[in-house]
Amino acid sequence: MAKRTEFFILVDEFMTTKDNLLILGAGQYGQVTKEIAESTGQFEKIDFLDDNVENAVGKIADYKKFAGNYSYAIVAIGNADLRLAYIRELERSCFRIAILISPKAYVSHSAQIKQGSIVEPFAVVNANSFVGEGTLICAGAIVNHNAVVGDACQLDCGSVVEANAVVPDKTKLGSNKVFSRDGKILG
Repeated sequence: MAKRTEFFILVDEFMTTKDNLLILGAGQYGQVTKEIAESTGQFEKIDFLDDNVENAVGKIADYKKFAGNYSYAIVAIGNADLRLAYIRELERSCFRIAILISPKAYVSHSAQIKQGSIVEPFAVVNANSFVGEGTLICAGAIVNHNAVVGDACQLDCGSVVEANAVVPDKTKLGSNKVFSRDGKILG
């Protein structure tokens, strides 16, 4: 399990120049993802693959063609099944899967965040919590201490995962909802 700090150490230790990032999906969430990636200052070039957007450098199905030009990739697609499937495909095509954390988010040094996850500004990932692969934590969402959030979840703006709660894979927690430690969605 990669901790948040390990990602930044990896970037700092092994990069002599800034790397490039390829974002699958240029829709609304893709735009948010790009801005977060830009705010980290870790990438020289950031481009999109998308089937419906003119400013994309190619179609999503063309991702293999870009493996030599982009060392990192991330999937900014809302559909949880597609997000996980593309993460696996990108790994097989020799991309490193990014973890994007806004500098305006709070992530505890004891929290663990797996690859392909995105943490937006003003989100909180508290002490000893775990965030699975390909999970989206939107602005203002809180993952309280000792909580576990599964793979490919989406915690919308202002949502809260209570301390010690366990959120199943592919759960979408709507804005201002609470996932309680007894597994109920409140609000």
